[in-house]
Amino acid sequence: MKLFSFLQIAVLTVLSFTACQKPNDVPVNQVPVADAGSSQTIQLPPDSASLNGSGKDSDGQVVAYAWSEVSGPNTAVILNNGAASTKIKGLIAGIYVFQLLVVDNMGATGTDTVSVTVHAAKIINLSLQPNQNPTEVHVWGNATTLEGSSPPAPEIGALRWTYNGIEVGMRALLKFDLGSIPSDATILSAKLTLYSNPTPLNGDSKKANTGLDNTTLIQRVTSTWVPNTVRWVNQPTATATDQVIIPHTAQPFLDLVNIDVSKFVSAMLSSNSNNGFLIRLQTEVIYNSRIFCSSKYADVTKHPKLVIEYTK
Repeated sequence: MKLFSFLQIAVLTVLSFTACQKPNDVPVNQVPVADAGSSQTIQLPPDSASLNGSGKDSDGQVVAYAWSEVSGPNTAVILNNGAASTKIKGLIAGIYVFQLLVVDNMGATGTDTVSVTVHAAKIINLSLQPNQNPTEVHVWGNATTLEGSSPPAPEIGALRWTYNGIEVGMRALLKFDLGSIPSDATILSAKLTLYSNPTPLNGDSKKANTGLDNTTLIQRVTSTWVPNTVRWVNQPTATATDQVIIPHTAQPFLDLVNIDVSKFVSAMLSSNSNNGFLIRLQTEVIYNSRIFCSSKYADVTKHPKLVIEYTK
């Protein structure tokens, strides 16, 4: 009877101790904290920016990162979306939101977002209409009996005529100072305006435009020249690539307004070789003319003008 009571007491004691013991606590994984960095503002160009993110995990470590675009005016290019920091490109004007997701060693995730505001590129308008332009010349001759040039002439043009019974051609070389445009500028547009000379000295001396075919070419000059020494026989070379063709006109006077020479100006800047423009007849046959005011013409509003829009 005593033995039974002793065993009974022992069992009850064990059961009581077990019932009072708490089960082992299961640790709760802490969510990692993502930091997508500070919001930023840029202005085009360039069309890129850097995202600098990070992640922290109080009870483990961050093992993965993932960048994604939440919203924006277009889909940007994320160069390395699996890194804490990455470069983004292909941006246009507008507001972007990017999300950084971090993953810890237990598979928990945390997120944060950052905004990138992109302002449109600043457009600069440059109007060039020099007076007494030193890099402008009226070239004439026929490479045999007559030869010359006239930098001070009040007119420039493209014509073929006779002088004392001798056939003579006339062309114009014209260069504007582009030195104020940064080398990394992007040319949006370049427009050339030439004003028909109301008081022509050459041709029939009555009309600026004469002949059956005064179709005129504006070409980009591809070699250097010096106004005071250039002649018909030593004219610089010019390219027909992207040349502008001005159709024939029967109108005695006709201004050429806002002729698109954007490709010329872009090529001049990209090659760092501004040699200007050549103006000539497409077919140089006598008694055809297109005569314009030069920068020496008395009326300054009729000087050749080049208007350039660019971004930097």
